[in-house]
Amino acid sequence: MHDPNQAFKNLALFDFDGTLCSKDSFTGFIFYSLSKRHIVRQGLKILPWIQGYYLNVYPAHAMRPKLYSAMFKNTDAADIHELANAYAQELMQYLNPDLLQQMQQHQQLGHQVALVSASVDLYLKPVCSLLGIDLICSEVEIKNSKMTGSYITADCSGEQKRSRILEKYNLHDFDSVYAYGNSHEDLAMLDLADHRYMVGEDKNLPALAQSLSA
Repeated sequence: MHDPNQAFKNLALFDFDGTLCSKDSFTGFIFYSLSKRHIVRQGLKILPWIQGYYLNVYPAHAMRPKLYSAMFKNTDAADIHELANAYAQELMQYLNPDLLQQMQQHQQLGHQVALVSASVDLYLKPVCSLLGIDLICSEVEIKNSKMTGSYITADCSGEQKRSRILEKYNLHDFDSVYAYGNSHEDLAMLDLADHRYMVGEDKNLPALAQSLSA
């Protein structure tokens, strides 16, 4: 039983690629920000891992950091940030209308809303700024105005999503937790929720309740 004198809010957690966004934003950013020649040249260096990924023998959580490193190591940070801000604006047209409306309803009801994604902060920070929501994601390293090609966090997928959520939020502070995902990489996040929605499996979006603090 909640203490009636304590204010509670609801928390809504949204995966990005395949959930709130209808496209693969991570691969899209590579093609948006880098030349085809660079992509081909660097891709050839990690071709065995790319093939392994598409054959389902090399996991996505390992492939993403390797691909990021191959493509962005030693690139100019200022240039990449400028491209990332423009890319974030472009991503707005790929947001799933139903999930976007659900997210906005959470906001209108005063719920705390966060994007929880394995994609990188370079473009997700401006995306979340545009949407007015929190962000938990894979974070990249910059040193001496260059992209080092390394992450400063673990790839934010699977159990990492669960761990990062619990680091950021005390779930006991919330009356209800909602979570939205589209793949097995979201299951640990969905397991935290009182109300969950899996794209492609669940027919109806969760009905939303007002915060007790409203």
